[in-house]
Amino acid sequence: MSLTHRRDDGIDVVSLPERLVMANAGDARAELKQIIQAGSGKVVINLGDTEFMDSSGLAVVVAGLQAARKLDGDLYLAQMSDTIRALFELTRLHTVFQIFDDEGAAVRAFGHRAAAARGHGR
Repeated sequence: MSLTHRRDDGIDVVSLPERLVMANAGDARAELKQIIQAGSGKVVINLGDTEFMDSSGLAVVVAGLQAARKLDGDLYLAQMSDTIRALFELTRLHTVFQIFDDEGAAVRAFGHRAAAARGHGR
């Protein structure tokens, strides 16, 4: 299993597999952490292709958030199916993550965040 990864304007965009479960969660976690540590700490996880995720999959996403924040970055989620969104709501993780309907909006949000931070420094 391999995550799909690309950079978009300095943001790491990662797509997760169709199923993120205990069987592949360890590999996914290691790969995601490697991507985050090699990048800027600004990450968008595209869940558009992910149809099923168990608690091990949730742990991968949470570990990614922790790794990104250690680099003073953040991790945004995009393109969640209704099933995955229900899982995040059931576990109350929707209150921890910023969730966007589409990947482009998530990537743009990092730009807005940087602009807001620069504006507060004046």
